[in-house]
Amino acid sequence: MSETEIIFSVQESVEGGYEARALGHDIFTQAESMEELREMVRDAVRCHFDDESAPAVIRLHIVKDEVILA
Repeated sequence: MSETEIIFSVQESVEGGYEARALGHDIFTQAESMEELREMVRDAVRCHFDDESAPAVIRLHIVKDEVILA
């Protein structure tokens, strides 16, 4: 039985670019741009699941930390 969606937490990488980690699955990928990251995430999901169990939707939850002076 396939899941309907998979969620990735996306953060800016310290080295530059972006990192994406799937919630509840051992899937991690990174890329230099958001456009490239979307392709890398799709590819990682295809590699992790077979056709019958692959989720129909990939959701990217973008987390951005911002530090401000008090």
